[in-house]
Amino acid sequence: MVSSYPLPEGFSEFDVFSLGSCLLVEGMLGICLNALTIVAFLKVRELRTPSNFLVFSLALADIGISMNATVAAFSSFLRYWPYGSGGCQTHGFQGFLTALASIHFVAAIAWDRYHQYCTRTKLQWSSSITLAIFIWLFSAFWSAMPLIGWGEYDYEPLRTCCTLDYSKGDRNYVSYVIPMTIFNMVIQVFVVMSSYQSIAEKFKKTGNPRFNPNAPLKTLLFCWVPYGIVSFYAIVENATLVSPKLRMMAPILAKTAPTLDALLYSLGNENYRGGIWQLLTGEKIDVPQIENKSK
Repeated sequence: MVSSYPLPEGFSEFDVFSLGSCLLVEGMLGICLNALTIVAFLKVRELRTPSNFLVFSLALADIGISMNATVAAFSSFLRYWPYGSGGCQTHGFQGFLTALASIHFVAAIAWDRYHQYCTRTKLQWSSSITLAIFIWLFSAFWSAMPLIGWGEYDYEPLRTCCTLDYSKGDRNYVSYVIPMTIFNMVIQVFVVMSSYQSIAEKFKKTGNPRFNPNAPLKTLLFCWVPYGIVSFYAIVENATLVSPKLRMMAPILAKTAPTLDALLYSLGNENYRGGIWQLLTGEKIDVPQIENKSK
């Protein structure tokens, strides 16, 4: 019975139900929207381009985040983690892998868009596939390190989902989190920021904006910076002194990324949106293409 399990420390019955409901909504929305993105790419021939392959790859990463959130929501309604320590390690690894891959693919899309709009060069299939393989392997490397002792996966404050354990803040944690953040967040933020700044300047000159160049960076920061703040706060101070409910805001915000990414990169993309419309209705929409030179 649910009532036989005690509430996590610092949380009321309403808190646990509310956070579980947020995770469930985030998970289901993310799964539905990103599944639509994935199926559209696979079914609509016109969408199968090297640039859209990066959007497709982002959707694969994001649907993994959403599945992770759905598992956490189910556990929250149970009020305990039912899968044991091995399940916690698996959940932590899967969540970290897909989160890092999602951040990398957002940066890859920014880099590709910079070349589309500013240098008028076209991404080739060989480059797109190589980049995707590298991102998954690189993300897997950093996600696997806590499994072999560099860093550690443990429960979130709600104790119904697992992620990188920042409660200790010891030398092992510090030696892992600093390079991990630099290679998996700081560089990506710089790529996104610099790419869209150049695109914004190009749009000003042409007077023909194709999308809002400020939205991708704001979305990236909104979803992932809270996790970064908590992680680096643990380096200088005991993170467990922060309210458990406040610390849970980081994973809640992070798991909005799949929904926001789908709205931004597939439904918010003129070309991709036309492909989704064709998938759903059978009606083809002609979308003007960017004139590109081959690399």
